[in-house]
Amino acid sequence: MNKSELEQLAEIRLSEARFLLEVNAYPGAYYLAGYAVECALKACIAKQVKENDFPNKALANASYTHNLTKLLGTAGLEKKFKEQEKKDENLELNWAVVNLWEETSRYEVSIEKIKAKDLINAIGNKKSGILTWLKKYW
Repeated sequence: MNKSELEQLAEIRLSEARFLLEVNAYPGAYYLAGYAVECALKACIAKQVKENDFPNKALANASYTHNLTKLLGTAGLEKKFKEQEKKDENLELNWAVVNLWEETSRYEVSIEKIKAKDLINAIGNKKSGILTWLKKYW
């Protein structure tokens, strides 16, 4: 999988999450929305890898996680994110919502509309959404 495919997947997963929200499939909407952020972060990580370079083992190993906070650090964006959070309180609030997502949410059956909607809005908000911010760095 390459950087371009990860970028496309981030957009696709968010679109699918929005669709699932509209048809009241809240657990699926929540799960896929979180994966949109994971794909976006992995696209940012992929940007660090140069064609024909031997892969950095530590970077590769650190990339194989679903933990969004760890991926933010692996992408080298933690400091920039902290700086932006100070300027944009809504970004900070959106990260607090997004950071609650876990890969294991795929096993949750009782996710309610508000939880799925809040996550999708935190990710896709045009001004302070997490995906909006991450696109600057992929």
